[in-house]
Amino acid sequence: MKKFITTKNAPAAVGPYSQAVEANGTLYVSGQIPFVPETMTLVSDDIEIQTKQSLENVKAIVTEAGYTLEDIVKCQVFLKDMNDFTVVNGVYEAFFEGHKPARCAVEVSRLPKDVGVEIDAIAVK
Repeated sequence: MKKFITTKNAPAAVGPYSQAVEANGTLYVSGQIPFVPETMTLVSDDIEIQTKQSLENVKAIVTEAGYTLEDIVKCQVFLKDMNDFTVVNGVYEAFFEGHKPARCAVEVSRLPKDVGVEIDAIAVK
């Protein structure tokens, strides 16, 4: 059985997708861009602040679904500029506080709304 997850604590979907879908004890969180949920606007041009916001958006969805950060088993990080990797990696490491989900990080030519970072997640209970 599938359950679609929606929360006002993360940006609304900007297309034909769900913030997350839970199926068989696994939560699939759609890519989160660094938008402030209340205003649906970019939090900042600063990549460190963008990364924090994207991760907070992931956390809001995971929490709404009844999962915790420790339940996250995989993330994908999409960067507009791989030169930002060190900064993004530092924010990511601090955010997870020692928990180390599997992860990939790739540079892409363009992200939605021209943001610098997008992060998705998979969580398992």
